[in-house]
Parts: sequence; structure tokens; C-alpha cells
Amino acid sequence: MIEEMVITKTPFRMSFFGGGTDIPEFFNEYGGAVLSTTFDKYCYVTARHLPRFFDYANELVYSKIERVVDPADFEHPAVRNAMEMLDMRELRVTYEADLPARSGLGTSSSFAVGMLNAFHCIKGAHTSKERLAKEAIWLERELCGEVGGWQDQIAAAYGGLNRIDFSSEGFSVRPIVISNERRRELEGNLMMFFTGFTRFSSDMQKKNRVACKSSCLKEMLSLVDEAEAALTDKRTPLRRFGELLDATWRLKKAMGDSVSTHSIDDLYARGISAGAVGGKLLGAGGGGFLLFYVEPDAKKSVTEALSNLLYIPFLLEDKGAQVVYFAPEDYELKEER
Repeated sequence: MIEEMVITKTPFRMSFFGGGTDIPEFFNEYGGAVLSTTFDKYCYVTARHLPRFFDYANELVYSKIERVVDPADFEHPAVRNAMEMLDMRELRVTYEADLPARSGLGTSSSFAVGMLNAFHCIKGAHTSKERLAKEAIWLERELCGEVGGWQDQIAAAYGGLNRIDFSSEGFSVRPIVISNERRRELEGNLMMFFTGFTRFSSDMQKKNRVACKSSCLKEMLSLVDEAEAALTDKRTPLRRFGELLDATWRLKKAMGDSVSTHSIDDLYARGISAGAVGGKLLGAGGGGFLLFYVEPDAKKSVTEALSNLLYIPFLLEDKGAQVVYFAPEDYELKEER
């Protein structure tokens, strides 16, 4: 007998510093580090066994609906490969999210982590955050063959404001410890706007890899240490964090022509002219969400300067991947697949 009906809740992430150094080709040689956080926007994955009333045995609901007899026939590569990897079948899987996919917030990795979390729960197993992160990396980077780094899966699984270090031996996660007052100041000074453009992160990674210079990545890696110090050193005005965001954005733009566009450059310039200290485009580039560090006295002018964009208020979160609903139900799989 199998107990099932699971809903998982997995946060999205915003990467502040070190993006690109989380790619194995780089960190295996030079080491890598990322400073990132998760925030209170989530994806939700529901999984349950499918009653045998239909002429299909598996159903997947996301931006489209797929119904198949054999999970190997699913078009969605992450679902198809995850179901094979964990020997899942006779399932209905649904995906919902607070923010759009392909927008620079690690949405595909949050989905992968949430789906794997649900599948393990259906099989009656609690899964550690480390295992969820490692399995999601394997699923996306190896089984699905998607180009990119490791930070998204790790951030989604662990949650929180962290420094994630990478080496040839793997990864480690270290929370950034700051006072509640400083955390609230950081949270209050970050403003996020949706540009309206979406793209596949893996596609952007492919375009940017050719132009990517290891010297730029090394400079971006060094900024992780500076940004961590800006957060944790009480003597340093938090404004320094915003200034470093501007520095890392300029470095990132130098890595490939597809990182930014004329439209995004114009939006960024408008934000800075209106009083933002610094900022960056989240994700691999090409579109999605613009993040700015804005001190309180400039918030109104920045909001007005970017009034044509959708402003997304948010709070930081610490819980990472969660199972938020579990209901037992007796169900016995067919013996044959």
C-alpha cells in the first residue's frame, strides 16, 4: 500500500553576486562562490496517484496539459526524467507559481526541487535538503542536458540568505548571519520590477559562454567576499552592498552581448538616475526581473521613473523546500509498468 497526496512549496531565489562561478567548468579549476537569497514567492507542486478511470495513466498540468499512458512519453523533460529516475508512475502532477517562468529567478530549478520533494514523500521518505539539491542538479544538468550552474537548485532546496561555495569536491552552504535590524534594512531597500521579457536561462548561458572571460568571472568571484563583508560588518554602511551590485552588473554585461538589451539598459539607467544606488538584472540575462538597491528617500522617485513596469514587493524567506500538505490514501500500483 502507498500513502499519497502531497503539496510542496518551494521558494524562488535572487542571486546577488557570483553568478557564473557556479558552473563546473569554472569552479573545478578556480573555485566558485555565490551570495543569494530566497524570497516569499513560490512554486507549488501537487502530486497524487491517478484514479484508474481514464484511458491514460499519467497526467501533467502546467502551462499545458499532458496525458500519457507511459511517463516516458511526457514532453516535459524534467518530469519525464524525474519519473524515470525515481520509478514514479500512475501520477497526476500539477504545477502552479506566484511568478512567471523563464524570468531569471531559478523557477525551473525550484520546480525540479519541489517535484522531487513530492515524489520522495509519495514514496514514504523524508529527503534532506542536500539530497534534494544534488538530485535536482543531476536531473537538470545531466539527465535533461540543460546548460547552467548549480546555485539555483541549492538555493531552492536550502532557502535563506546564504553564501554557497563550489569546488571540485562539491558545494557547501553557509548562512549569512546579520542582525534582524540589518536584515530588515536590506529587505526594505531592495526593489524588484518585472521587465516583461522572458527567456530560457539555458539558452542565455549557451549564448554567453563563448564570450565569457575567466578574468571577468574571477572579478565577480572576488566581489562575493566584499559583498559578504558589506552585509556582516556593522561598521560598513549597507549602501555599500548596493554599490557592489552595480559593479557586478557592469562585469556581467561585459561577458556577452546577450546579457542585456537596449531596453534593459534604458530601464536600468532610469532607475539609477532616479536615485537607486545600484542594481542588476536577475538571472542569466536577456530579460526577466530588475533588482535595485534603493534607500528610503529615493523609493518614490524610482517607482515613478519605472512606473511602466510591474513592481513586485517581497520579503526574504528562510525555510527553503517544504512539504506543506500530506494526506494519506491507500493505493496499490499495478505490478507491471
